[in-house]
Amino acid sequence: METAPVKQRVQLDRDAWVQAAIEVLAEEGVAGLRVEVLAKRLKVTQGSFYWHFQDRRDLLMAVLHYWKEGRIRDIVKQTRAQPGKEVEQIYHVIDIYSTTRSRRGMMIELAVRDWARRDAEASAIVAEVDDIRLRCARDLFIACGVPLEEASSRCMLLYAYVFGLSLMVYEKFDSDPARLKRDIADLIARSAAMKKAPETAE
Repeated sequence: METAPVKQRVQLDRDAWVQAAIEVLAEEGVAGLRVEVLAKRLKVTQGSFYWHFQDRRDLLMAVLHYWKEGRIRDIVKQTRAQPGKEVEQIYHVIDIYSTTRSRRGMMIELAVRDWARRDAEASAIVAEVDDIRLRCARDLFIACGVPLEEASSRCMLLYAYVFGLSLMVYEKFDSDPARLKRDIADLIARSAAMKKAPETAE
């Protein structure tokens, strides 16, 4: 008589819990990050959670640090430009962060920012990420020959545009949204392009 095969228990590592938590964060916000919800989603017992985390707060901090490291790594990568290609990189940064292909990332971003309104540790991490983002973008403008104060203003404008766009429904405002976004990108990058123009004309 054949015996039924023994069902193997699913083994999850710490990263699997964090990844699942990120998905729930994007969909439901920090309030949705409950151990029982994650265990059900991952089809494991809550005991598996406590093997990797001391408590829910431990998971929340892991999620925050995962988000922080990913955002810092991304902005450093996106603002790294080859010599002479700084203006093109500014346009790239504007494009990559203002398109619908980053919608999931923006959902997570907004959830983290909402979380930061109520939690001091989350607020400190968001502030750290924002500071690095602004500094990286500012360095791009400075590399184009834009003065420090103007570079600070333009990188702030860049991020105000990117985050503002994510909160707006603007498709009916203009008959050509793509043209509208190109024009805005030109307005943000114009000074940098003008500074670089004499060098490229030689």
